[in-house]
Amino acid sequence: MTSEHTLSVTDDQITRGPRVMLYSHDTFGLGHLRRSRALAAAITAASPHASALILTGSPVAGRFAFPTRVDHLRLPGVIKRADGSYASRTLGMGIDETTDLRANLILSTAESYDPDVLIVDKEPNGFRGELMPTLDRLKTRGKAKLILGLRDVLDEPEVLAAEWNRKDALRATEKFYDEIWVYGTRSVYDPTQGLALSAQAQARMHWTGYLRRDLGEINPPPEQPYVLITPGGGGDGAAMVDLVLSAYEQAPDLTPRAVLVYGPFLSGETREEFETRVARLNGRVTAVGFESQIETLFAGAQGVVCMGGYNTFCEVLSFDKPAVIVPRTTPRLEQWIRASRAEELGLITMLDEQRDGLTPASMVRAIQALAGQQPPSAADISVGLLDGLDYVTTRVSALLQDTTAKAAE
Repeated sequence: MTSEHTLSVTDDQITRGPRVMLYSHDTFGLGHLRRSRALAAAITAASPHASALILTGSPVAGRFAFPTRVDHLRLPGVIKRADGSYASRTLGMGIDETTDLRANLILSTAESYDPDVLIVDKEPNGFRGELMPTLDRLKTRGKAKLILGLRDVLDEPEVLAAEWNRKDALRATEKFYDEIWVYGTRSVYDPTQGLALSAQAQARMHWTGYLRRDLGEINPPPEQPYVLITPGGGGDGAAMVDLVLSAYEQAPDLTPRAVLVYGPFLSGETREEFETRVARLNGRVTAVGFESQIETLFAGAQGVVCMGGYNTFCEVLSFDKPAVIVPRTTPRLEQWIRASRAEELGLITMLDEQRDGLTPASMVRAIQALAGQQPPSAADISVGLLDGLDYVTTRVSALLQDTTAKAAE
């Protein structure tokens, strides 16, 4: 006769470890969520007792695997209409009601989870100001360290200044945040250009370096050689995908073959049309919709053709791949600024609409050139270029020690 014993841990046996909450408003795309996920994974890996909770509005958050001691809370989704206004994605509620609901969920979660550190991605006061009640509550309590994390490029200085003025974001930054982290290096770009930050706020800025992608265990890549084609999340990637397919259609001898990842937001009739064209190329281009382990495809690729989003740029640098970036220029110039500066530094090649023309012929030349390119070593370009995750985990450790010391006083 056998018996089964279930090993369980009671609440009394669990010692409270450091808690980090990450806010990622994510009205569309994958950028904010993927950045928060990378940060959470690094922080919990560096501290064996730490946990991290990501608050995200991304509709595809559930399609990602999260590391041990990292979880996420899905906020009600919103969408941006063509005219720039916002609407609830699924609830059939007005945008004001939806924002209030999200704000209440964020506040109640912060009160229950009781974070030691809050890391806010990009939006100082949150989507439509939804983060303000939580910032005010945590600041009043005085326990949690409040961090504003900014990607390397936000937008043109004049446009950014007008946007932050409209959102009252500068006041929130000055009032609430203990530190401002820039996930890049000053040698590439200063995202706060045009912002009238006080000397005190500027003194609280930390340049972390870019966030290196995981270079650990990689699954076997597809049959080689191939170039990887990725528009990131795909929501605005139809033009680039069309350009790549046109290049292979008009140049029957174009090699190597292409592995295309549409991204989860490129769908509907556009996706169906692309699938038909891919099938006609008889294996010279293969395609998948979404790849949560896209690192495997980066690792095996001969080169990369991509748009200029922050996370994709980090992957290009991390996997040391020659890359052609086709940046979008609307609704903001973020990708074009990043790509043009990276090209000036010799990190990538940019295919620019005004300078090069976005034609099938220009894309053919770009893909052909990838085969003979040797990527520069990121470490040789700039010291600390890819040290972002190490810098962040060091800062979190220091902030937690400071919090513990004050609590003991």
